[in-house]
Amino acid sequence: MTGSILFDAIVFLGGAIICVSIAKRLGLSSVLGYLLAGVLIGPYVLGFIGKEGEDILHFAEFGVVMMLFLIGLEIEPKNFWNMRKTIVGMGGIQVGGTIILSYLLFTFLGYDWKVALVIAMAVALSSTAIAMQTIKEKGLMETTFGISSFSILLFQDIIVIFMLGLMPLLSNSDGVTSSEIGGQHTNLLDNLPIGLQTLAIILSVFSIIAAGRYLIVPMLRRVAKTGVRELLIAAAFLIVFGISFLMEFVGLSPALGAFLGGVVLSNSEFKHELESTLEPFKNLLLGLFFMAVGASINFIVIAKSPLTIGGILLAIVILKAFVLFITGRIFSLKLDQKLLLTFGLAQIGEFAFVVLSFAFQLNILGQEQMDMLLVITALTMSLTPIISMINERFILPNIGTKESVKRPMDHIAKSQKVILVGFGHFGSTVGRFLRSHGVEATILDQDSNRVDFLRKMGFEVYYGDATRRDLLESAGIANAKILICAIDNPNVTKQVAKLVKEKYPHVELMIRAKNRYDAYELLNMGMENIYRESLDTSLSLAKDVLSKMGFRKYTLNRQVQNFIKYDEESLRRLASEPKRDENYIFKARKELEEQQRLMEQDFDRGITAFDPHWDSEQIRKALNNNQNK
Repeated sequence: MTGSILFDAIVFLGGAIICVSIAKRLGLSSVLGYLLAGVLIGPYVLGFIGKEGEDILHFAEFGVVMMLFLIGLEIEPKNFWNMRKTIVGMGGIQVGGTIILSYLLFTFLGYDWKVALVIAMAVALSSTAIAMQTIKEKGLMETTFGISSFSILLFQDIIVIFMLGLMPLLSNSDGVTSSEIGGQHTNLLDNLPIGLQTLAIILSVFSIIAAGRYLIVPMLRRVAKTGVRELLIAAAFLIVFGISFLMEFVGLSPALGAFLGGVVLSNSEFKHELESTLEPFKNLLLGLFFMAVGASINFIVIAKSPLTIGGILLAIVILKAFVLFITGRIFSLKLDQKLLLTFGLAQIGEFAFVVLSFAFQLNILGQEQMDMLLVITALTMSLTPIISMINERFILPNIGTKESVKRPMDHIAKSQKVILVGFGHFGSTVGRFLRSHGVEATILDQDSNRVDFLRKMGFEVYYGDATRRDLLESAGIANAKILICAIDNPNVTKQVAKLVKEKYPHVELMIRAKNRYDAYELLNMGMENIYRESLDTSLSLAKDVLSKMGFRKYTLNRQVQNFIKYDEESLRRLASEPKRDENYIFKARKELEEQQRLMEQDFDRGITAFDPHWDSEQIRKALNNNQNK
């Protein structure tokens, strides 16, 4: 509107804050809020930003670049190898099946076979940005649906390399691309004959792999030796910017290059540092990307042929949903997990923009075809959160397994006194320990595959979302004494805690907190029994270190209990303080000093001198003498 980058920034941030806040208040996905903001402020509605959506999208793709770099960092070769059957199996079936059916569809619609093949390859790709953001936002990464989605998306991200390598062979030109209008070359591939472009793409991929190992990692080691954190942050951005620029210069997707760079660095000692440095920027930039997708929806193109675009859009979503459902069936996913997979990945993804743009440069696609496909791609991405919401609110609540399996009479009580919500790594340990002491718990979990496994193990289990009151009633909360909340998602934990506290005050809540700050929020909600997942483990390690250095174990056990007591008291005193102002820092430092003083006082005033010395040499000698007698 004004041409000022500051004005554009204000519009983007203002639109995001308003629309995402409204979406979350209505219980919708933040992705839907970003998309709506983009539509409203874009060039085809209010016209605040951008003359063409593609320009905005080009800038905003950096959020996807960040995300794929971080996804690459998470893929360790060992884990990749362990998941190879799921990745290649599910990913291969989904991509192969979608390409075949899409090719037949567009050939039937009268498209040239080369055009139909390119469109089919683009249609086969789902949106990693939307799917992964939604999965992490809802805490479903550890579910069967989350793992299956990640495997399929990962296969798609890798297969894009081969798609881009194949496309020059489909070109309708003899080395002159649409980017050469006016005699200008936009990238390195444009200067090469069509026959060499595939080879150049493969060489570019291997160049990134070699650079990661022999250039980037040594550079990071030198930067780390300086001890200056800002330099490491700058180095992280240099890596992402550098790889993206080089891939764009060659003529490939910057996001693809960033993904490969992340994979290369996944085994380096800087993996976790890079993740923690870039994570906050990734989420903000991803929001910008979603807004750009909304802004790129060209309503002028839609108005010219609404029936054609609507028909193709509907056909693509149904086709992809069908292939995804069959894929889930082949791999024995339960019905709810298949539906989540089907509705979660039925859109066309951000890499389709790359594939279609490259095909346009190679003169495979015409301008009219390009415009229509970009609109359809953006629309499928925009509709995904709405379709997923319909699935979660109206379909999933009416399916699944909510009845508990009957067990032998000697193992069944009329109603269990303990309800355990969440049976992941944390919850399974709690449940198994309770069971070993004869205490049965009714277990609630949102992963139906895990539910079936637990039933085979003999646990009484319910499938579903523990934030739903009807499910808690079915699980027998009216007669329960204790509810253990062992969920990995802090937002869901707070929803469950609030519901139980308000509606079932007779039930005692025992809640898992991921860290100190989550514990602060729960304390301010009036919760009492809060268990930080890292506290006992950290102290157990520290106790073992001191034991190996010669301290007596009984003394250390006493000191560990004292430390927990003082730390819990400090936690409660600091809970009501704002966490980012100077007053909190001052009080926190005072608490640490006081805790240190009390621990030293306990140690000095006689614990070491007068404890029973359970592991002392005298006790050991006495036990040995008794055994010899």
